[in-house]
Amino acid sequence: MSDRNVSDKKPQPDPAEENAFFPSIYSLSQFTSPKSDLGGADYPTPYRGAKKILMIGADERYLLTDNGSFFSTGNHPVETLLPMYHLDKAGFAFDVATVSGNPVKFEFWAMPSEDDEVKGFFARYHPQFKQPRKLADVIAGGLDGYAAIFVPGGHGALIGIPGSRDVGAALEWAAANDRFVISLCHGPAAFLAVGDSDIYRGFRICAFPDALDATTPDIGYMPGHLTWKFGEKLKTLGFEIVNDGITGAVHRDRTLITGDSPLAGNNLGKLAAETLLKEVTD
Repeated sequence: MSDRNVSDKKPQPDPAEENAFFPSIYSLSQFTSPKSDLGGADYPTPYRGAKKILMIGADERYLLTDNGSFFSTGNHPVETLLPMYHLDKAGFAFDVATVSGNPVKFEFWAMPSEDDEVKGFFARYHPQFKQPRKLADVIAGGLDGYAAIFVPGGHGALIGIPGSRDVGAALEWAAANDRFVISLCHGPAAFLAVGDSDIYRGFRICAFPDALDATTPDIGYMPGHLTWKFGEKLKTLGFEIVNDGITGAVHRDRTLITGDSPLAGNNLGKLAAETLLKEVTD
C-alpha cells in the first residue's frame, strides 16, 4: 500500500474512497504478522451430525470516525479464519450470511501473507464470502439446522450489525434455543442488536477494550476516533467485560464463547471446537 518507512504513523490513503484510510505502516508492523499462531486443530473424533454454524459477516467497508475521515475496515482475517478453521477441522460446516446479502468485507491488509494454511482456508470459503446468503432469508428458512452463530471481529462489525433487527432476531433465537454464539474483539458489538432485551443480563464476556480503541489513532491504526463506545453500550445490556487489555484471553459463559482480540483467534477456535464437540450431540 505504501513505500513509506516502517516508523511512519500516518494512516495510509485508501484510493477507492475520498478521505478514507488504511492503518499506518507502523501500526501494521505492530499488530499484524506474516504468519498466524494457528495450531492445535487436532480433533480425532469430529462431529458427524447435520447441524452447521451460521457465520454473520461484515458487509460494509467504511467506518466514519469523529473527524469525518473513513476507516477502511471489514472483518479481521485472523479473527475470522482461525476460529472457522478449528470448527471446520472439528467437523462443523458453515453457512455465510450478511445483513444485506452483499459480499463479506475483509481487512485484507491483516491477512497473514506467508501463512499458507490460513490463505488456503480463505480460498476454500471465498465463494461463500463473495456470495453470502442474506440473513433475513436464512431466518425465514428457519434456524433449527444451526448449532451456533459466529460473529467475527474487525471494526466492520460496528457498521450496521449492532442495529440490525435480523441480527437481533438470530441472537434471540439462539438464546431461546440454547445455541452457542461465538465472537471476539469488536464482534460482540452484534449483541447490541437485541435492543433493550434482558437476555444477556449477567453474562461475562471478552471484548476489545474501549480504552484501547481510544489510543489507536495515536499510532495511525485508525484515522480518527470512534464516534461511540461499544463496550460501554454492552454494559448497559448487563454484560460484564472481563478483560482490561488484550492478551489472547477467551471466556465461556453458558452459551456465549468470546475472545478479546486477534491474539485470541486460535484460542477461541480451540475453545469453541472443544465445547461444541462436547455439547452438540445431534
